[in-house]
Amino acid sequence: MQAILALEDGRIFRGLGYGHPGECQGEVVFNTSLTGYQEIATDPSYAGQIVVLTNPQIGNYGTNRADNEAAKPYIEGLIVREFSPIASNWRSEQVTDEYMERYQVPVLAEIDTRALVRHLRTFGAMRGVISTSVSDVDALVAKARAIPKMVGTDLAKVVSTPTIYTMTPEDPRAQLEDPLLSSVLDQTAGERAWRLKVVAYDFGIKLNILRMLCRENCDVTVVPAQTSADDVLALKPDGVFLSNGPGDPEPVDYAVKSIRQMLGRVPIFGICLGHQLTGLALGGKTYKLKFGHHGGNHPVKNYRTGKVEITAHNHNFAVDPDSINPSEVELTHVDLNDNTLEGLRHKSLPLFSVQYHPEAAPGPHDSHYLFRDFRKMMEGWKG
Repeated sequence: MQAILALEDGRIFRGLGYGHPGECQGEVVFNTSLTGYQEIATDPSYAGQIVVLTNPQIGNYGTNRADNEAAKPYIEGLIVREFSPIASNWRSEQVTDEYMERYQVPVLAEIDTRALVRHLRTFGAMRGVISTSVSDVDALVAKARAIPKMVGTDLAKVVSTPTIYTMTPEDPRAQLEDPLLSSVLDQTAGERAWRLKVVAYDFGIKLNILRMLCRENCDVTVVPAQTSADDVLALKPDGVFLSNGPGDPEPVDYAVKSIRQMLGRVPIFGICLGHQLTGLALGGKTYKLKFGHHGGNHPVKNYRTGKVEITAHNHNFAVDPDSINPSEVELTHVDLNDNTLEGLRHKSLPLFSVQYHPEAAPGPHDSHYLFRDFRKMMEGWKG
């Protein structure tokens, strides 16, 4: 079927529609990962967004339940160059086209994704509409311009779990699919004999984050985004984790308030939106990036070690490093592409956070050590 992408600035891209027929809308961003389209689609941090994948061939290896980062896809729509109608992989349980139709995700294919990505790089991420009803282009452009902007939008409470649940190392969902990674982690299993308890705020948490925490021999209790600090501390955790999530961090003021109340009372580790909320809790400011960071190949320098890590990213906002008090907070990581702040650590309190995704789903494994650092911080605090 014919399909169209209409951007708010009037730029039009015509192609073929796959997945769910109909219409979707959201902020259009691009992701440069070579693999992992299913993990990208099911990442709650993509709520409210249409994702363009720069890898020209998508869908080749199908989909399976093990690769889901959440119970369903959270992207509003998907844009690709070539969309495979078949799946060539022994792990595949359903071809990607059927998977997207099952979860009502429209897919636009057979367009020049290079031209679209260059347009977004030049003019920034912008609102857009994908539609298989292409009779009135002007109406679609007007609809794109009417979409609420990402700035000022709190999506964390929209994607967060409504109820508390727990995942333990024995849970089948906590088992890593990568046998090589499992064997590497198991080499140091003796160092993790002490069972610890973590409370994880769900602002849009990914399954692989929970897996990595469980691999550090932690029982993880996941709580809704709006849970108060008092309720979290009443669970007597050894540490608190602040998850990734979509939208603007500034409207998530309830979480900022909770983080401030927990400072110095329990070890805290934040990722992505959790990092941005940590920055706000420390008196900093955040701002929206022109086209964001989305991909599995971003170089980040660790100031503490001098090493460069290849990392997975998915964020539209960032913490302003000039707004952070240097007498209290150490800036630990920076993106080598654009000098975006990618990590911080409090100099006297048990607190650190990173902007990128060390759980790497999809992405490289260079930054898995951060989960071990969190465990060591909790052990030191508990000891």
